[in-house]
Amino acid sequence: MGSFTDRLKSFFGIKKAVSPELFDELADLLVEGDFGAAAAYKVSDTLRSKCKKESDPDQVKQTLAQLLEESLPDASSVTLDSGLEIILLLGVNGVGKTTTSAKLASRYRSQGRKPILAAADTFRAAAVDQIKIHGERLGIRVVAHKQGGDPAAIVFDAIAAAQSGGGDLIIADTAGRMHTKNALIEELKKIDRIIASKAAGAHTRRWLVLDATTGRNALAQAQTFHDAIALDGVVLTKYDSSARGGIVFSLHEELKLPVLFICTGEQYGDIAPFDPHRYVYEFVGIV
Repeated sequence: MGSFTDRLKSFFGIKKAVSPELFDELADLLVEGDFGAAAAYKVSDTLRSKCKKESDPDQVKQTLAQLLEESLPDASSVTLDSGLEIILLLGVNGVGKTTTSAKLASRYRSQGRKPILAAADTFRAAAVDQIKIHGERLGIRVVAHKQGGDPAAIVFDAIAAAQSGGGDLIIADTAGRMHTKNALIEELKKIDRIIASKAAGAHTRRWLVLDATTGRNALAQAQTFHDAIALDGVVLTKYDSSARGGIVFSLHEELKLPVLFICTGEQYGDIAPFDPHRYVYEFVGIV
């Protein structure tokens, strides 16, 4: 995790003895790593209690890793149910929703699903063209209208296509809506209502795509979207360039949202289910 992990390694490496100051300084460092302050000091206090008689900083670091891993939910299942599934990807501009939709389509197709990509981002000029290119490269059907069309209508048509035998999985790429614009949040609610009315028997998943490099701002985005439309989980993009990682813990601690997938690059295969153990050990710097 880049420079933050280096600082955490150095922090434990230079300590000659376990002292009360170590735990206070650790809490401050966790806050720098995008932990919320309350969560950081809670972890620090718990660690202090567990390591009362500990004198080895390496063992303190190991205990920290165990605490952090225990604080995360078990790896959430990203296996789809039988029947029609709908994945609605949400998020602000520039987080990588369009590429993520293609990665998910490729992944689930390899598992035997028949995905349809719904080009519901009709606001950004290149978005429809981009998703069409992904569809051509992957050999996956794309449902799209002209730029400026009604995103809810596109989702409606994608559902109709799936119900007519064209697929059993819809991945809807929505527009990059700024989380401060209430009118656009209302548009997301409209899409949600279309899904509920047109495909009442389908299993709908509402996943928020977040840029792992944006830190605490990502939590603010998650809070607003979660308030507008109850989210089921998060996909983290640009994980390979993230210097910090505490946002994962904040998402669970403050919003009870699990991270489902981690994206590490631009290729279709650069996506994997979130692994709490691996994530924590990389965060702490245990390799």
